Amino acid sequence: MDFRLLLIAALLSVLGDSRAQQEGSECLKANAQSCGECIQVSEKCGWCTDETFLNQGESKSARCDDLESLKKRNCAVTKIENPRGHTHIDKNKPVTNRKDSKEKLSPEQITQIQPQKLTLTLRSGEPQTFPLTFKRAEDYPIDLYYLMDLSYSMKDDLENVKNLGTDLMTQMRNVTSDFRIGFGSFVEKTVMPYISTTPARLINPCTGNQNCTSPFSYKNVLKLTNKGDEFNRLVSQQQISGNLDSPEGGFDAIMQVAVCEDQIGWRNVTRLLVFSTDAGFHFAGDGKLGGIVLPNDGKCHLENNMYTMSHYYDYPSIAHLVQKLSDHNIQTIFAVTEEFQPVYKELKNLIPKSAVGTLSSNSSNVIKLIIDAYNSLSSEVILENGRLPEGVSITYKSICKNGVVGTGENGRKCSNISIGDEVSFEISIESQKCPSHGKKETIKIKPLGFTEEVEIVLNFICDCECSKEGEANSEKCHEGNGTFECGACKCNNGRIGRLCECSKDEVRTEDLDANCRKDNGTDICSNNGDCVCGTCECKKRENPLEIYNGNHCECDNFNCDRSNNKLCGGHGRCECRVCICDSNYTGSACECSLDNSTCLAKNGQECNGRGVCECGACKCDNAKFQGPTCEICPTCPGVCTEHKECVHCRAFESSEKKDTCERDCNYFQLIKVKDRDKLPQPTDQRFPLSHCKERDANDCWFYFTYAIRNVTKEVYVVEMLECPAGPDIIPIVAGVVAGIVLIGLALLLIWKLLMIIHDRREFAKFEKEKMNAKWDTGENPIYKSAVTTVVNPKYEGK
Repeated sequence: MDFRLLLIAALLSVLGDSRAQQEGSECLKANAQSCGECIQVSEKCGWCTDETFLNQGESKSARCDDLESLKKRNCAVTKIENPRGHTHIDKNKPVTNRKDSKEKLSPEQITQIQPQKLTLTLRSGEPQTFPLTFKRAEDYPIDLYYLMDLSYSMKDDLENVKNLGTDLMTQMRNVTSDFRIGFGSFVEKTVMPYISTTPARLINPCTGNQNCTSPFSYKNVLKLTNKGDEFNRLVSQQQISGNLDSPEGGFDAIMQVAVCEDQIGWRNVTRLLVFSTDAGFHFAGDGKLGGIVLPNDGKCHLENNMYTMSHYYDYPSIAHLVQKLSDHNIQTIFAVTEEFQPVYKELKNLIPKSAVGTLSSNSSNVIKLIIDAYNSLSSEVILENGRLPEGVSITYKSICKNGVVGTGENGRKCSNISIGDEVSFEISIESQKCPSHGKKETIKIKPLGFTEEVEIVLNFICDCECSKEGEANSEKCHEGNGTFECGACKCNNGRIGRLCECSKDEVRTEDLDANCRKDNGTDICSNNGDCVCGTCECKKRENPLEIYNGNHCECDNFNCDRSNNKLCGGHGRCECRVCICDSNYTGSACECSLDNSTCLAKNGQECNGRGVCECGACKCDNAKFQGPTCEICPTCPGVCTEHKECVHCRAFESSEKKDTCERDCNYFQLIKVKDRDKLPQPTDQRFPLSHCKERDANDCWFYFTYAIRNVTKEVYVVEMLECPAGPDIIPIVAGVVAGIVLIGLALLLIWKLLMIIHDRREFAKFEKEKMNAKWDTGENPIYKSAVTTVVNPKYEGK
C-alpha cells in the first residue's frame, strides 16, 4: 500500500510539473514584446521589469513567463508585473422583505434583484465571479392584456368574455391588490386572399343573416385599467368579424401590443399577455400571398387604436416576436383550443417565459386558465443577458430552493419558486482578449418577464501599470529609437532588437551575420538562435526551464552530464554545459557525495570494517560481502554455526575440535554466565549481537552470544548444558495396555450395536409380511352350519 501511495504521489508530481511547463511554455511561445502583450496571453503570465534579468542571448520576450518560472529565474517578486482583475459593487439595494410590513409600496419601491449595478475589471483569461439574489416579491402589481381572436368561429367565446373583467379582478385580488386589465382584438390583414374585398363583404364579412363588423387587423379596445366594469362594458359592445382562411393575423397584433407601450398603458410591473384563439397563425413570408414583401419593422403603428400598416408590412417572424416580447418584459399565455395545442406548444418552446392553456370550446374556463398559467410562469425565474462584447463569455450557476444546484443552461433558471422565496446565482464573466477600441463596455442581466435588471460595466486591463511610467525616446533604447517601459525597450515603428538598435531594412546583412558566428565559424548563433541586428537571440525550448544563452547561444543549462538519469545527479546546476555541484558533492555529474554517513554500518563502523567509502558508497574488500555497508554475505554460514564448535570446546572442553581448540579457537574472548537471563540483550548493545542456541553430539543444548565490540570479539556462554531427561517406561507401558483394552471394548460395543440393528430390521420385516398376509373369506360349498333354527308355528309374536 505504501508503495502504491508513493507511486501515485510521484505521478501527480510529474503531471503537475508537466502542466506548469505547458503553462510556462504558453507564455513564452506567445513571443510577447511588451508587458501589455504578455498579460493578454494568460492570467498566469507575468512580466519581469528587472533591467538585468535577461542573460546574454535571451530575447526580450523571455521576460514573459509564468510566475513560478520567473521566480526560479531569480526575478524578484517586486519586479514581476502581474495585474489582477476585481469586482466592485456600485449599487446594492437589498431585496424587499414585506413579511414584517403591511405598508403598500409602489412598483418603484419594490426590489426583487440584488445587486443592481457592478463594475468588473477584467484581465484576459481571469474570470470575475459575483453573487446575484432574486426574491419574488409579495403583492407585486400585475398588468394583464387580453388579446382575443374575433373571427366568426369565436362567436360563442365572446359571450363568455364579456363578464371577464370583474370576475378576473375578483380572483386576482388573492394574488395582488394592484391589478389592471386591458382588451384588444384581431382578425386578419385587410387584403386578399385573407379576406374578401368585395364592397358588401368589407361591410359585413359574414354570410346569411349574421350581423358582423368590418374586418380589421388589430384594434386596441381598452387601455390597461383597474376598472373591471369598464372592461365588461366595452367588451360587451364588440362584434364578431370574419375572414377567408383559417390561420389568423395574431402575430401582427402581438407585435403592436408589445411595442406600443404608451397606447396599451404598460407599467414597469409584471406584464401578462393572454392570446386567445381557436386557429393557427400567419408568420413572416405569408404576406407575399397578398403582395406584401416589406419585413415587419417592429414599430408602433396605432392610429385611433387601430393598426394601420397591416397592408404595408409583412407578418413578424417568430424570432422578431421573441426579441420584442423579451425587450418589453412581456410574458405570454396562449389560451387555445384542444385542436391547436400541439402547434402552440411548439411555439411556447421558442418563446421564453410563455405558457399554453387549453381553452374550452366556449372559453368558459378562461379565468382558471389564466390563474394556472400565471402561477406556472411566476414560479420560474430565468436569467438572460444582453449582447456580449467580442471575446467576453458568461457562465451561470444557480442555487435554487432546497439547495438544488444547476450548471450550464440549467444554471440560468430556478423553478418551483413561491411568493417570498429567495434564490441565488453565481455569475462568472471572463474576457479572452482586450476589445480593439480598449474602451469600457456595458452589459445587462435581467430575469425574463421582469423589468428589473443588473447593469454591469466592464473595464479591461489592456496594459501594465509600469507602462504609464515609460520614458519615450529613451537613450536606453539606442539613440532614442524606442520607449523604455517595464524594464525593456518598446521599439518605435521600423525598429527592432532588444535595444531597438536596428532598422528592419538592416536585419539580414553579411556584416551583421558575422557578429553572430563564434570564432569565425560557419554556424550562426551555434544553430541555437537567430541573428537579429548582429546579436544572437537564442531559441526557446518547449520546456521553459531549458534555456540557451551566451553571446553566440553556445551555452545551455540542459546538456550537462547526468547521474541516475538526473541532470548533474540532482545535486547541482548546469551552467554552459558544465555541472556546478552543491556542497558535499563532486564529480562531472555531481554524482560523488563527500558525506560518508551513508557508509556507516549498524555497528558504527565504516563499511562494516570490510571495505572503503568512495563517493558516499561502500566498496567492499571481499566480493562475498554485499549491500550498501558490506553487511550482507549470502554465501557465508550463520554466525552461530560458524562459531559453534569453538565455543563448545572452550566452554565445556569437549567437541570435535578439543585437540586443536587452543590453536584454532583463541580468536575471541569467552565469558561464562550462570543462566540465559545474564546473557547480553540486543536492546543493551550499540554493536551487532547474535543470540545462538546450538546442540552438541549428546543432544544437549547450549546458549551463547557472539558480538564484535570495536575490534574485540566477545562470546558470552551459559555455563550449564541443557540435556534432555530419559524416557519414563512405566507410563508408556501402562498407556499401551490401556489403549489395547479400550480398543477391544470399543470393537465389542460396535459389534453389539450392529447386531441390535440387524435384529430390529429382521423383526420389522417379519411384521410387515404378517400384515400383508391375505385370507380367503368366500363360502365353502361343503360347509354346513352347526346351528339349527326351529320355528314354532303356533307362535303369534305375543
